[in-house]
Amino acid sequence: MSTSANGNGSLSAVRPTEVAKLDRVVIRFAGDSGDGMQLTGDRFTSEAAAFGNDLSTMPNFPAEIRAPQGTIPGVSSFQVHFADYDILTPGDRPDVLVAMNPAALKANLADVPSGGTIILNTDEFSKRNLVKVGFENDPLDDDTLSAYQVHRVAMSTLTRGALEETGLSKKDAERAKNMFALGLLSWMYHRPTEGTERFLREKFAKKADIAEANILAFRAGWNYGETTESFATTYEVAPAKLNQGTYRQITGNTALAYGLVAAGQQSGLQILLGTYPITPASDILHELSKHKNYGILTFQAEDEIAGIGAALGASYGGALGVTSTSGPGVALKSEAIGLAVMTELPLVVVDVQRGGPSTGLPTKTEQADLLQAMFGRNGESPVPIVAPLSPADCFDAALEATRIALKYRTPVFLLSDGAIANGSEPWLIPDVDQLPDLRVEFATEPNAEDGSGEFWPYVRDPETLAREWAVPGVAGLQHRIGGLEKADKTGHISYDPDNHDKMVRLRQAKIDGIDVPDLVVDDPSGGKARVLALGWGSSYGPIGAACRRVRKEGMPIAQAHLRHLNPFPGNLGDVLRSYDTVVVPEMNLGQLSMLLRAKYLVDVKSYTKVAGLPFKAEELQGVFTEIITSTEAAK
Repeated sequence: MSTSANGNGSLSAVRPTEVAKLDRVVIRFAGDSGDGMQLTGDRFTSEAAAFGNDLSTMPNFPAEIRAPQGTIPGVSSFQVHFADYDILTPGDRPDVLVAMNPAALKANLADVPSGGTIILNTDEFSKRNLVKVGFENDPLDDDTLSAYQVHRVAMSTLTRGALEETGLSKKDAERAKNMFALGLLSWMYHRPTEGTERFLREKFAKKADIAEANILAFRAGWNYGETTESFATTYEVAPAKLNQGTYRQITGNTALAYGLVAAGQQSGLQILLGTYPITPASDILHELSKHKNYGILTFQAEDEIAGIGAALGASYGGALGVTSTSGPGVALKSEAIGLAVMTELPLVVVDVQRGGPSTGLPTKTEQADLLQAMFGRNGESPVPIVAPLSPADCFDAALEATRIALKYRTPVFLLSDGAIANGSEPWLIPDVDQLPDLRVEFATEPNAEDGSGEFWPYVRDPETLAREWAVPGVAGLQHRIGGLEKADKTGHISYDPDNHDKMVRLRQAKIDGIDVPDLVVDDPSGGKARVLALGWGSSYGPIGAACRRVRKEGMPIAQAHLRHLNPFPGNLGDVLRSYDTVVVPEMNLGQLSMLLRAKYLVDVKSYTKVAGLPFKAEELQGVFTEIITSTEAAK
């Protein structure tokens, strides 16, 4: 027999359990939006990260601030996939579903594979709650759950019992039931507990009684696992063998914010974020507001237009302007982005894409802003586009977007999306000495080519075609910029047709000439693959996982992923034409496919999804398998 601490800190004898070793597990916590599922999932993820597992997460929550309690629209969930090897996705289906009420069970049951484990908070399975979500009979009493391993746990009752001596009301005590669930799952998977207890004491530092109540509930869940007869097996997932270095768990929004902080340090410029809060981009503002000591200035404007106006004004004044938003905000910012194109000032426009159109699906993911970023302005208004492929990659993508903006004097779109922004994974903290040098040189003296002693704002670098950047107030550098068309070199207002044609072509040539790396193709078959899977943004993980599965079945397939969407890598055309079939999965109706067909005259196959949820590896595996089979048959 072994021993453990019970709710009051004493030790109690417990029964032995069998320990099963696994290489990977997917767990989904689901409950009402007031049940704390996001916090529960985040804490379990943090402990998995501290333990050394590779991991990937997928939060999923309602758009409503408070949907009706106990209803399917009000269900919030958090899925975490952790493993002893490098993984690419949050997992297709949960091996374990923790359902805090009937609505959570109803909303998620179809995703649980046969034989999966379901842990239910039976206290919430009242007749009223069952009827509310359309259960005609209690699923605990019929054969609805016969295909699963079901554990019935009266979490609310057990939590109240553990907190009885604290003096908390019944309602307040029940709020800690999510910590009971976390304790139980932490016991099942041998997760460390010290970090969670420390986190709770820090989170509720000003409310010590609440902190201790949550810790008692957490311990009660752990001890329930130790002492109940329901769980005969616990599970171990060993640490992953990752590249050597220091890691931390990070979300896409946080990594992007850190990338902008690093960009400010590497460029020596102040960063001004001019923004308006919008889901799912608001956390970028929240994070950057914490870093004033690194020269970060955040301005929460009254609307989207004011936010980008402030950011562009900061760039005019010699800082680096950044604005963050989602698709609806991009629509409002479009005129100011065009102004940045005309004035040729550096600006980073972060678009964390969500389901549309209009208000659409504020808390769900989509990749449908690509054409808006590419063309969503009046006139010929080219803008570079960079897209991160994962949460951790947002750091590097932010540095790359900043590099382009500063070197080429242009606004740059940074296209993240909800899956990347809210998801998390281990991030290898980089060596600061290895970060790129982003320093810029401002104009210091007149540059007029006619010897007049004036400053001409549109005299260009012959290599990059970027104009000189002059900080206002420097003697002798008076100049005019604005939204009206400018005369070449002098910057005077010009309505001359030939000049307009020249300036339009110069601005386009500047973007076309941006130095971007060649596309890298992953093909373990050594060139035998005749099918290429090409993606961008958050489709990287599902595409990669699907390719692994297809290759394991003995079918060769190549994979490539685009980070630079404007301009495209110089070798992209040759890569596309070197395969019999190119398939492009996208969470839109085929926007990248349209661009590739138009530019390279390659008839790519488009596979699309606009459900507000990421691709699953298993669905892409089926798509790739079918395409490989048909391609081979056509030879």
